[in-house]
Amino acid sequence: MMTDIFEYLRERPYPGRGIILGQQPSGNRVRAYFIMGRSENSRNRIFEKTPDGIRTRAFDESRMTDPSLIIYNPVRTVFKSLVVTNGDQTDTIYEYMSRGQTPYDALRTRAFEPDAPNFTPRVSGVEWADGRCQLSILRTSNGQGCDRAFFDFAPRPGVGHFISTYEGFGSPLPSFFGQPVEIELPDMPAGELADKLWDALDADNRVSLWVSCAGDEIIKNKNV
Repeated sequence: MMTDIFEYLRERPYPGRGIILGQQPSGNRVRAYFIMGRSENSRNRIFEKTPDGIRTRAFDESRMTDPSLIIYNPVRTVFKSLVVTNGDQTDTIYEYMSRGQTPYDALRTRAFEPDAPNFTPRVSGVEWADGRCQLSILRTSNGQGCDRAFFDFAPRPGVGHFISTYEGFGSPLPSFFGQPVEIELPDMPAGELADKLWDALDADNRVSLWVSCAGDEIIKNKNV
């Protein structure tokens, strides 16, 4: 039985950063990415469009204390493929794919984030022109060795997959574990899907959301 992504998110007040890739029953492709934040620095962000995707930017530049790990390009397109990640590994994957290499090649040069004691995983997604998708996670259990897991999915109408950085609150924050969650993707316009995802995210911790579906792109920012 597939998971209701809206219920799943409502039950988890802090999944951190999350990626959704899949298809609606009609065949429309769904791509989504969201960020959440606990600190003032993390919450002081917005998404904005770029020529080939989106980037994060400080909402109030005067309040930004450390841009490392929080200012990056979450989404970029390369040839006819889409790359979405929770960090600057977006650019690494983009550069490797531009040279005809693979996301595997790119991510073998990267590791989890150096933000002890959480050691936040790097989660990444790639959607190819034919609808095939890959989700991956680079994580650690001790802050030293990096475990790299890759999951490849064939396109299936009405089915998506979700991965996030965390399972919830904790000290340190517990990393996402297991395989990406198989979710049901109902037919609905991009705006309605974005509204439902935004409403499912914890109102205190959500920061920004990007949704792409059926040629439409929606950006929601808590800071407006």
